[in-house]
Formats: sequence, structure tokens, C-alpha cells
Amino acid sequence: MNPTVLRLAGITKRFGPLVANDAISLELQAGEVLALLGENGAGKSTLMSILFGHYTADEGRIEAFGQALPPGNPKAALAAGIGMVHQHFTLADNLSVLDNVLMGTEPLWQPFSRRSAARSRLLEVSQRFGLPVQPDAKIGDLSVGERQRVEILKALYRGARILILDEPTAVLTPQESEALFDTLAQMVAQGLSIIFISHKLGEVLRVSHRVAVLRGGKLVAQARAVDTTQAELALWMVGRAVEKTARRPARSVGDAVCVLDHVSTTGSGHDRLDDVSLTLKAGEIVAIAGVSGNGQVALAELLSGTRRAMSGSVQLMGRALPPSPARLVPRGVARIPEDRHAVGVIGDLPVWENAVSERLRSPAFSRWTPLGLRWVKRAAARAYAARVEKAYDVRGAGLSSPARSLSGGNMQKLILGRALMAPESANGQRKPPRLIVAHQPTWGLDIGAVAYVQQQLIAARDAGAAVLVISDDLDEVLALGDRVAVMHGGHLGEPRPATAWTREAIGLAMAGTEHS
Repeated sequence: MNPTVLRLAGITKRFGPLVANDAISLELQAGEVLALLGENGAGKSTLMSILFGHYTADEGRIEAFGQALPPGNPKAALAAGIGMVHQHFTLADNLSVLDNVLMGTEPLWQPFSRRSAARSRLLEVSQRFGLPVQPDAKIGDLSVGERQRVEILKALYRGARILILDEPTAVLTPQESEALFDTLAQMVAQGLSIIFISHKLGEVLRVSHRVAVLRGGKLVAQARAVDTTQAELALWMVGRAVEKTARRPARSVGDAVCVLDHVSTTGSGHDRLDDVSLTLKAGEIVAIAGVSGNGQVALAELLSGTRRAMSGSVQLMGRALPPSPARLVPRGVARIPEDRHAVGVIGDLPVWENAVSERLRSPAFSRWTPLGLRWVKRAAARAYAARVEKAYDVRGAGLSSPARSLSGGNMQKLILGRALMAPESANGQRKPPRLIVAHQPTWGLDIGAVAYVQQQLIAARDAGAAVLVISDDLDEVLALGDRVAVMHGGHLGEPRPATAWTREAIGLAMAGTEHS
């Protein structure tokens, strides 16, 4: 039994009537990987914020290496040797690796930077933990895996002995994930302790020694990784059995709904399309894999009407696709945007207004007044929002509550319902969407919400929609895609049947080392 390096005892945190953490007690040992699991809203983020001093617990105490950790003091947490690598990197692209590592480690009033000594220390830490870097390389020139390596080195350079990794493989290729796992093994062998936060249960069981599960703010289970299974972990997390989305081939593939022909767009870096051709057919899901930042945003924005093609053509049902979201929705285009908070909803508006926000110009929800103003039919809008809320199991807020009060999973369900459930026309009929553009549809969701969203997309496909899924998650790409293509550097490879791909081949294509 290795010595205990971190002890959380009876941690309780309340936000008004909400108990975010309820008497949670955990221990972490030297040279151990502890996986921390839980649905969105289970209390993981609050617990980590208390550990780092961003929040102060209402009850309980924390000890690091046998010493009490002062509450509400981030500097004390860093000084105690606690470091964290966030899912979204905090690096300056225009600065070098060394500059990023040094940032914040030297006093502002220091007359000169000890760069020579810092370079030597960085290289020593890099070699010790098997994290090779070029100190003078610009961050903007690095791959995603190399950037993550720099983030880990930032924490180790500052003397971290306890490292918290938040969704560390979310944007990595399979090969980069394997390299990360090898690095973690070296770090643990040298006595570092790691808290590993992930929704990917397979890699949790592979990497961790122990697993702790939070649900509803409480610690509901702890187990050795070798003594549990993915199904059992999912049951602990959600409180019920959750079946993973199984591959189900398309029933009947129809005619082309949307055709991109040699399309290029403007954009910075790789956030552009470069001579992209793609055909999306009714009754089929085409899944796009790729490391984030290789043109996926440009593709989603083009098909959502918010970015124009610089060259080439885009046809929707045989007609030019208009670069206008307001004109695309009536023509049967449904969008599920990547950033649900910034783009998917308007957080300060109530749930019912967000439910009809993309169809306010529809006669079902508004009419012109004699003065030339548009009058919103509130009763009809609220009735439609109530149907979306019921049909898509949107929980946690009433129709009049602001959308920002919804959890991530419920916010995504609201967006999904708005996109997929068309309002009734005057004759009582509904026109389901013809084209669905789903960009990172399950990003950041817990396992229960992931399964729900994926099932709805498959149901829409089976109802005859052409579905485009853009995802960083290879499991999702392979589970949903009837055909799969890979984006790299703004180029899109030829879509192949999902059964013709291996994870290794997709990973190589994502890294640009194999033609996709």
C-alpha cells in the first residue's frame, strides 16, 4: 500500500437549496491513477474547483501530502503540488513552447528572464517523463497531441506531484491517445498520482487503478478497475442500465439531398474547405472524423448557411443552397451546432422562446400586423415548446425558465427537439427535416444523454433524412456512420463504408500520414 498523497474528507458544497457535493470522502495514493466518473451535474467540476481553491467547501477538509490545504486559495493548491490539464488548452499560439511554460512562473518586476536555466529544466523534465518537445517551436505549429504534451509539461515544470486530467483524449487521434497512455504509465512509475476524468469508459478501465463514481452530488461507488466493467460503471453513473448505441445499417438509401461539388471557402489556418466534394443521401448517415480545427467548422457553417462558398457549388434538393439560415430552415435543413451555449441557445431567453427561435417567421408562430410588425403567437409557441419538452425528455427547467439553467444534456435535448420536430402545418401535418447537420452532437454529455442523442439521429435517418455527423469521437463516428470520411487540413477524403475502416486507419488519416 503506497502512502496517501491526497485526502478529501466530508466535502460538502451547497448552492442555495442545491447540494452539489454531499459529504464526499476520497483518497489518492502515490503512483495511483484514480478515475473520477459521473454524469454532467454529478458534482465532479465542483469537487475539483474546491480542490483548487476556486470554491470554498461549506463542510469538510482537504489534506495534500499530510498537510492541511487552506480553503479557497489556488496558490496554495499549486504550491502543494497539484496541477491540472484542462480539456480546452490554455496556450498562446503565437508564443514558443518555452514562453508558454514560463508564463506566470516569474515575477513581473524581475528585470530579466532566466531563460537559459528554464530551458535546461524544461528539457530535463521532458526527458524524465518521456514528453519530447522543441522549446523554440511555436505552439501554433504543433499538432493537438503535441499541444497537450506542452500543457502537461507546464504542470510538471511547476512541480506538480498530483495531476488532474480532464477529458484528456477528447481531441486526440487513436495513436496520440496510445502515446498519452504510455506517458501516463511512465509518470505513475515515477511516483506521480493522477486523477483521470473521462466519459470514455473503455479507456478508464485501461488506464486507472481505481474508479470513483459520483451521482447527484454523492459518492455512490468505488472499485478497483480490474473488478468492474463498463456496464457496471454506466449503471453506477446513471442509476439504470444504459445500452451503448450499436451499429445498425441504413434500411434504404435514397436520392441525393445535398451535393457539394469542389467547394472551397475562406478561413484562417485549416479552418476552411479546400476543394471538397461530398454527396449526402436520404436515409443515410455520413460521419466525418478528424482532429478539431481541420475544416469541420467551415463544413458545418457552410451547410448551416453562415459561411459562403468561395468556389464550387452546393446544391440542396437540386437547387443552390442559400447562404442564409432563415431560408434554410423552411427548406428542411436542421442544425445541431458545436457550441450549444454560444450558438445553440440564447441563455437569457426562456426555454419556450429558444424552442421556436429558428421558426419564428413561420405562420405557425407569428403573423404580420397591419402596422407591418410581426406578432408572436405566444400560446402556439408555448404549446409547441411543451411538446418538444415532453417528446425529448427535457428536464430541469420550466418553459419560462432561462435556457442557461438547463444542464448540458438537457440543453442538447432542447436543441435536438427544435431541430428534428417540425411544427404542425395548417392541415395538421409535419414535414420532418431533409438534411440534418449535427456538429459534435454529444460533446461533453454523459453516457445516458449520449445514447439518447445518438438514437434520435438514427431514428431521423430511418425516417428518410440525410444526416451529416461531424465528431471528434471515433466511437461515435463508427457507431453512427453508414459511410465515414476523414478531414485533414481542409481536405475531405473519399467516404467509405464504415465497415471498411479500422481505428488505426482512421487515426493515420486524421494525422495526415495516410490518404483517406
